[in-house]
Amino acid sequence: MTARSSRIQGFHKASVPERLALLESSGLLSDAGLEHLARGGRVDLAQVDKMSENVVATQCLPFSVALNFRVNGRDALVPMAVEEPSIVAAASHAAKMVRLCGGFTGDADAPVMTAQVQLDEVPEPEAAAAALTADKAALIQLANAAIPRMVARGGGCRDLEVRVVDASLGLVVLHLYVDVGDAMGANLVDTVAEAVAPEVQRRVGGQVGLRILSNLPLRRMVRVEARVSAAALGGEALADGVARASRFAELDPFRAVTHNKGIMNGVDAAALALGQDWRAIEAGAHAFAALSGAYRPLAVWQRTPDGLQGRLEMPLAVATVGGSVRAHPGFAAALEMTGATNAGELAMVVASAGLACNLSALRALAGEGIQKGHMRLHHRKQASLQTSEEARG
Repeated sequence: MTARSSRIQGFHKASVPERLALLESSGLLSDAGLEHLARGGRVDLAQVDKMSENVVATQCLPFSVALNFRVNGRDALVPMAVEEPSIVAAASHAAKMVRLCGGFTGDADAPVMTAQVQLDEVPEPEAAAAALTADKAALIQLANAAIPRMVARGGGCRDLEVRVVDASLGLVVLHLYVDVGDAMGANLVDTVAEAVAPEVQRRVGGQVGLRILSNLPLRRMVRVEARVSAAALGGEALADGVARASRFAELDPFRAVTHNKGIMNGVDAAALALGQDWRAIEAGAHAFAALSGAYRPLAVWQRTPDGLQGRLEMPLAVATVGGSVRAHPGFAAALEMTGATNAGELAMVVASAGLACNLSALRALAGEGIQKGHMRLHHRKQASLQTSEEARG
């Protein structure tokens, strides 16, 4: 097999057929994936009709490839589905700079999702919480009995916690922590919550409320880091400017929101191309950013003697199995590009895309401003639309 490489010279200057040929030579895509892309990414309408309701057509976004990524010493292409052209260029450029210092490094927690069981009007909430905690082993056994196939694959319920949310209302919430393997896990943890709820109510009373996952999976975190030299960035002044801009986001929530939006430019574009639940990812990311009581940046950059060190940490539930990941040929091709073999590896690739977009945005803001490169690509898109309209007469 051809050696895998995400460093493809002249990719953005090539025609679409030439880019497909370059992807083929990169060793990062199978024949089936290449055939799907060569068809323009078109999917049979009968197939997508099974993926959603009331289907009448498909809505197409540009399917792009961000280059130059190396994550934990392994090359990866980052697929992106996004209408904004500067996001792909920004990610590729930042990854090229980071690559000179060895690429991105990271780690991901075990794929543990959180199931919530809500009980209202519990007579003695504090005593109930203590009783449920004491019954942990029995409740975990009951939870695992509801998902035998996941348990057989090495997953299953690992732990539980009980929270008294409001003693005056008797509001008690049970958290069940479930290892869902390489799945996103929503259906699995919902099954667990619904299976355990009647027994929880039998033990402590009250009224059963919601039984569903939380999209704040604090036991499913991903962390990625990157180094970039001042020389690669464009000089010491730019390195200082990026560090100052990052510090601004740490001190001011108004800036932190936009700082994090730049991160999610990369995360969401990759997640959408990969068939992930980007709405859940967005919700979890912003909730985590505000968890301390003040809205904080998900990534920070600090000055080093020779450049910058950046670190991103966020909850990130992504999947390499289940849902639409394997059912849609475009999602399957996108997953191949990343080279990820499990959910943890995929989370690190997606998070690296977010950190890359953040670096590129801060570099632009600290230098020439965000508009110069953004508007150049925007004007190219507008010129293309005008040409198309004139051709239609």
